[in-house]
Amino acid sequence: MSMEESEGRFLAKKVQSLSDIELAILLCLVVDQHCILQAEEDVISGLEAELHIVASEVFGLTCQSLECSNSTTLDDFGSGILVKDDGSDYFSSKNGKLREERFFSSSETPRVSDKRTSKSPRPFSPLDSRRIANVVIAKNLNTASAQVQTQALELIRGKRNFTRTAVHAAPKPFLFIALNLTGSPRLTTHLNDHFFISHSHRAEDGLPNLEELNHKDSISDDDASTSSVVRSTPRAPEDRKMSSVVFTQDEITKLTALTAEVRISTDVRAYLHNIVVFMRLHRAVRGGISAMATRHFDALSHALAPLHALNYVSPSLVALAARKVYPHRIKITSPEDERSMQWGSSLDAVKSILDGVTAEDVIEEVLQSVEVPL
Repeated sequence: MSMEESEGRFLAKKVQSLSDIELAILLCLVVDQHCILQAEEDVISGLEAELHIVASEVFGLTCQSLECSNSTTLDDFGSGILVKDDGSDYFSSKNGKLREERFFSSSETPRVSDKRTSKSPRPFSPLDSRRIANVVIAKNLNTASAQVQTQALELIRGKRNFTRTAVHAAPKPFLFIALNLTGSPRLTTHLNDHFFISHSHRAEDGLPNLEELNHKDSISDDDASTSSVVRSTPRAPEDRKMSSVVFTQDEITKLTALTAEVRISTDVRAYLHNIVVFMRLHRAVRGGISAMATRHFDALSHALAPLHALNYVSPSLVALAARKVYPHRIKITSPEDERSMQWGSSLDAVKSILDGVTAEDVIEEVLQSVEVPL
């Protein structure tokens, strides 16, 4: 066994210990994409705290939450995604570079010389001393105005956010998470389509990192109330040891390199595209099977392989990818617009067929209909 194969197996073994939330974040970091998380109202606050712990403790990243509503303005969004640029996160401290160099290299803006910087007063307000967090959690983003959601789309696509006083470049790595209530309205069409995967977190799935933190705090301080440990930022980045993160930048980069080397056979590629075609032709589907979704489908199928210590895409990985890429995209048609109505189907019969059909039902039906390659 070569050293590269040994390292790949070691990383795959580490992946086995991750929770569903941690695995979703890892996949997004590997392929440089973003995700939607959904939870019930009684779980969503705990899930937000869990995400903060995962970002800092598992991946060594700075994290910032932004509470959205229909009254959220562009200024609220711009300032809500920023954290103090103190260089305390794992990746910036490892690189050991000046913050100005890191900012200007990512934004492709000519760097001001150290000599000029030392002599000149600060040209911008104190807001500009902050930077975009590595992980941004936009809670209830789907309730924000179309303008705010468009700004979020520009941040995802262009890796920059424009404010009244500055242009903030997204750091590397960067992950944008839309944290929405289960069953709430969709995001705007283009923003929704740019999210790589979606995951619905149920109460019975638990919040292992938050529960462990609560347990540790209850032991260290018996007089502290249980509710007092549930907070937006469970632990400041500077309070943890940089070497304690589960997945370092080098390991994520290695998984990205392994993903690029993954092969896919002709039969499995045909299986992948047959799933796309069957979804587009499904009688319950009104839309959502876009070209962007197909690219994400293909990318996730490849990214899953190294996590299973494989260098090829198997049919089971394709099916798993479909269950994560399409649930937030598929739009269920109304009975009146179902295509068989064009040639005389009964409206009552169509209503009975479509009653209660969900995106997950469509995906499972398609996976059962498409022939799996041997």
